[in-house]
Amino acid sequence: MGNLRGNKQAKSLAWRSSLSQILAVSVKNVVLLGYGMTFGFPTLLIPALSKSNKDEPFSLDDEGLSWVGSIGLICVPFGCFVSGIVTQPLGRRRSMQLINIPFVAAWLLFYFSSEIWHIFLALILTGLGGGLMEAPVLTYVAEVTQPHLRGILSSTSSMSVIGGAMIQFILATFLNWRTVALVSAFVPIIPFCLLFLVPETPLWLLSKKRYAEAKESLAWLRGWVSIEDVDEEYKELFQQVQTSKGIGNQGFQADNGTTNISVDHEAANEKTSNSEIRKRTKLETVKLFTKRNFVVPYLLVSYIFFLSHFNGSSPLQTYAVSIFSSFKAPIDKYHATALLGVVEVLGCITCVSLVHHFGKRLLTFVSLGGTALCFLVIGTYAHSSHITTLIGSNNNASISNITSHVIEMETTGVKAWFPMILFILSAFSSHMGIRVLPWILTAEIFPNETRSIASGISATSFYIFGFICNKIFLSMVSSLTVPGTFWFFSSMSFIGLVVLFFTLPETEGKTLHDITNHFAGKIKLDNNVLRNKKADQSYHNGGFVDDNKNKSDIESKL
Repeated sequence: MGNLRGNKQAKSLAWRSSLSQILAVSVKNVVLLGYGMTFGFPTLLIPALSKSNKDEPFSLDDEGLSWVGSIGLICVPFGCFVSGIVTQPLGRRRSMQLINIPFVAAWLLFYFSSEIWHIFLALILTGLGGGLMEAPVLTYVAEVTQPHLRGILSSTSSMSVIGGAMIQFILATFLNWRTVALVSAFVPIIPFCLLFLVPETPLWLLSKKRYAEAKESLAWLRGWVSIEDVDEEYKELFQQVQTSKGIGNQGFQADNGTTNISVDHEAANEKTSNSEIRKRTKLETVKLFTKRNFVVPYLLVSYIFFLSHFNGSSPLQTYAVSIFSSFKAPIDKYHATALLGVVEVLGCITCVSLVHHFGKRLLTFVSLGGTALCFLVIGTYAHSSHITTLIGSNNNASISNITSHVIEMETTGVKAWFPMILFILSAFSSHMGIRVLPWILTAEIFPNETRSIASGISATSFYIFGFICNKIFLSMVSSLTVPGTFWFFSSMSFIGLVVLFFTLPETEGKTLHDITNHFAGKIKLDNNVLRNKKADQSYHNGGFVDDNKNKSDIESKL
């Protein structure tokens, strides 16, 4: 009877612990939802500001439109560089609150814009705001979740961003782009308020010596339990933070300033006599970013970010309206774009649902293989249908006019749906893997002492590659034609699949300690997916493991 009661209590604690972490991450996801709306807005602006639209007081040529689709992305890295630096002193939660301010300003600028430079200034603000959010968002989810939840909850970040873009696509089917901007201006206010309801991460609070608040945060994240219930985990977490700072095992500093634990009293006294907490010099900090455990994961995640754009999914989303027009989609081009957004979200949900069971490697391979096949067939279809450029492009306008008649004559019945279905399938394939998984990896693969800044630096590569891909897309279509462009995207996916087969380790369910040791060359991770099925995981994280203790004995780490 006692065992039955104990099992029920353990399950209740596990459920409450999971729920508290899900709620914390969900509030963070509302921040990303607002950012996703800025991410999808250029898709609305490009057709609205093209020279073929006579309803607006200003318009742009192809060069200007390519900047609309890319200028926000190139501004994000500037925010990323500052992001990690700002996040460390301000904290993850407060940083996420403050970045909503430039988003509100950008939406209002869109709505009241009367000159083209207003549009570009607003796009720059959205890019800078998106960059500033990278480090606090990625670090927050890594530091408040346990390994058995980290993969699935990390993957909801991309789902939230894509969900925000989908909302914009749906609103565009009913509202003018200015009205969409006005509606969007109210969205960032929601997460600003909600963030007051969730805790700061225990790791950051410990790094600032706010010990009482760190205990309260840990108790909140373990299912709103009492502080006494997390005391053991808190002590272990404290020692790991001290070790990561290079202090060693000096004992635990209690809230009242007395020593509560000492593993080796004599050794602790010796360290204490020599020992004020060592502070890293600027040179030592720079050296952290030259070590293998930063360089190797950075190169890996940067390459995956490259593939996430140059597999064709990024320009497909940004230029969706023009692409569907050129391929004569059998439904309204804005409805087709909204459907594309819905399918992207479904792809993200699929990734979230499957990553814990099948791991990141398999989903990445299926994703790249799917997009490669779709764009290979789309390129072949475009070649056989004589689709050489995009409708709405000022370059090769005569070719567009000629081919549009051919397309209109040929795309009837089932054939009219064929390219559209392939575009939809490519979007689903891309977002069930390669567009989502690098963000999960970014939150996992860097060591604790560089994670905040490294997250911001890594995210920079995503936006640089996104800017390049979107900026040169129209030029690629002009020089390579539509078939050649999609064949190029297909080849990038095939090559990426082969490269990642040999370089991407399986990190699903593995501790942060083991992951960082793998990239440091100390151990080699196998490609098996680990699933935490222990009943007592409500108090166990396993994110970090003390080098001085056996991993099987310690799992309760953030």
